[in-house]
Amino acid sequence: MISSSHLVDWLLEGLELDASLFHVGRYCGGWHASTEGMGRASFHLVVQGHCWLHIDGQPEALRLEAGDAVFLLRDLGYRLASEQDPASACAQPRQQMQAMDVDAVDGVGLVCGFFHFRPGLSALIVDGLADWILLRADEPAGHAARALFELILEECRRAAGPSQTLLERLTHLLFLYVLRQQVHAGQSLGGLVALARQPAFAGLLEQLIEQPGHAWTLESMAACTGLSRSAFFKRFNELAGQSPGQVLLALRMRHASQLLRAGHTVEQVGAQVGYQSVAAFTRAFAKAVGVQPGAYRRQHEGR
Repeated sequence: MISSSHLVDWLLEGLELDASLFHVGRYCGGWHASTEGMGRASFHLVVQGHCWLHIDGQPEALRLEAGDAVFLLRDLGYRLASEQDPASACAQPRQQMQAMDVDAVDGVGLVCGFFHFRPGLSALIVDGLADWILLRADEPAGHAARALFELILEECRRAAGPSQTLLERLTHLLFLYVLRQQVHAGQSLGGLVALARQPAFAGLLEQLIEQPGHAWTLESMAACTGLSRSAFFKRFNELAGQSPGQVLLALRMRHASQLLRAGHTVEQVGAQVGYQSVAAFTRAFAKAVGVQPGAYRRQHEGR
């Protein structure tokens, strides 16, 4: 059996997400910017200068310096601005970004983008994370994160301009390092991470991961934890924020996606993840992933 710590790492490292940039540049003078209302998770990396982060419900604005980053995992009411005072920040204009200049002595240089978390297991993991996560450049535990940030900064310094693809991949890695740092620093997190931290439930989660095609029932899952059926169901929901059936479905669809990408047939995959008929598997996969399993397999042929 693997340890709870390694199981948490497995969950975080298996987080399926896409990072896409929408701004790389700098603001000067008075300004404010926000992606509020767009219904998307976003990130903002400060590569030069400083600015202020205003989040609705927070008592004070946070000063962000070069090397700091904020990851907003929900569509929050927030703004980045040149001013510390909330009223003054709102009164500042929305500006067009200028070209990046990391050696400038005024203004602020930003790398901003969106995260898209894929449905299923990744969405369940993210649901248990904090609404927003702040990375400080001077955090003693953030050595690996700082190294990645330096690579991002070097990419922004390229005379020919930064590569969007490379910045997106580096930001993806930076986010995963920050998450792992949060977890191992003892931050109170919910969802599947909280489940994996509980020894009795970690053992069950490991078995669900290794045997997603097993004919699991509520009784057999409860037996793995030593709890009664009703106590198990209640405690599982409290920890994970989801029912055992929802978590099992997400794990099955994750495994099914991997098998389809590896070239297995729809019939083979359905049987391996616990479905008695191709039709039942096809319905479940299409509902969870948003595309028929055959079409999903064809999309990934040759990749």
